[in-house]
Amino acid sequence: MDGQRKHVIKKYANRKLYDTRTSRYVTLEGISELLRLGEEIQVVERETGRDLTPLILSQIVASEEKRGSENGEPPVQERGQALLGYVRRTLSAPAALVTGEVERRRGDLEELVELAVERALKRLSIPSRRDLEQLSRRLDALERSLEAAKARPARRAGTSSRRTR
Repeated sequence: MDGQRKHVIKKYANRKLYDTRTSRYVTLEGISELLRLGEEIQVVERETGRDLTPLILSQIVASEEKRGSENGEPPVQERGQALLGYVRRTLSAPAALVTGEVERRRGDLEELVELAVERALKRLSIPSRRDLEQLSRRLDALERSLEAAKARPARRAGTSSRRTR
């Protein structure tokens, strides 16, 4: 949808909601009706500009559910497919961003923990797994060198004895 069709709704400290497109105050029920009509909305905190859309949408869904159960109406899924679809679309994008951010931060945290453990082990003069693996590789290399060195003198001794004959 284009920017002209979007209803930017400002939430004031006194909990009033003001639709800047229509220049009128609006209720949660009014926002719900806009959503049923297929309108796009964005709710922002007037003082900070913080996006409150997910919060307001969850309040609308709770209000619709409560109203439906009090009036004996069918649940919100049956009454307002447009509302429910909009809520799902709107909330799924931030959820995906949060999930990605959590995974990225988890990786960063694991890296920080690994570095901290490594530093602590060094301070305590305790070898880390990496140190032990490196030492093991060096020992393997030394062992191969020794085996190769043992084999060389035997060949040299044999060749030197042939020269003297």
